Amino acid sequence: MEIKEMLNLARVPSILMLGVVYVAYVLIGGVVFWKLEGDLGQKDISLLLLSKQKLLATYTCLNQEGLESVAQIVQDASKAGLSLKGNYTTDGFWKFTSSAVFAATVVTTIGYGNISPSSTAGQIFCVFFALFGIPLNMVVLNRVGKYMLVIERNLSDFLKEKTGRRCTRFLVHLVSYLSGAVLFFIVPMIVFQQHEGWTYSQAIYYCFITLSTIGFGDFVADSNPDKKYPEWYSVLMASWIFFGLAWLALLINHSIDILERLNTHLNCDGADRRRKSLAVQRGTPRTHRWRRKMRSRRLL
Repeated sequence: MEIKEMLNLARVPSILMLGVVYVAYVLIGGVVFWKLEGDLGQKDISLLLLSKQKLLATYTCLNQEGLESVAQIVQDASKAGLSLKGNYTTDGFWKFTSSAVFAATVVTTIGYGNISPSSTAGQIFCVFFALFGIPLNMVVLNRVGKYMLVIERNLSDFLKEKTGRRCTRFLVHLVSYLSGAVLFFIVPMIVFQQHEGWTYSQAIYYCFITLSTIGFGDFVADSNPDKKYPEWYSVLMASWIFFGLAWLALLINHSIDILERLNTHLNCDGADRRRKSLAVQRGTPRTHRWRRKMRSRRLL
């Protein structure tokens, strides 16, 4: 088997084109959300800073009313993705990178719930963006998952021809499972533990909840307003979500492939057993000839 056949390179251009359309769609959505909600974020920053200054000037010794006012300001800041610690604020949720990640969580249906458009225009755009983006996401992930499965099959067939061992396919699938688990669970777990301050159990929990698209929102990376994240962090997160979901699509295709092969194997075994039992019941032609000879000898 040649390398071109093993890697199935004929499918690469169409998958790349589909991937370009997908990335462009998500980035365009991020830009639109950024423009629609970004101005509101700047207004939120100004209003919250003004409220904080008024509160500190008015309540030198806070009473119950003052505590309620502080709680309301903190709640508003949390909804806007802002921090009131120190004499500065962060940029809020609606940066371009965060907006692009939000667009990715929309089309992948993860939907953490910690960030959502508040303007009427942003909410209407979100509906239509999801209406076309969710089917596009499903098509892309399905195509990528099937392509990865074809590569695995071709690789296992190639190695089987070279080694002559029947367990090659199982070993290739096992390596694929283990490498995917390391790449999409173990490595992100370490990264999130370092940058988010979570425990390892919380980080692995977040990885599973995200890639399974459950998206509770109790733990969300790149959303703590009290932390300064590097610029590459959001890009890494979006890439991890996409390729992690593609890997899960591969696992689903794996499971379907295994079940189909198992069903075919069981059907073939059942058919063979039925044919053998019928042959035993009816007897083979040689058995019939032997029985006729024995009967003729008895008659003689």
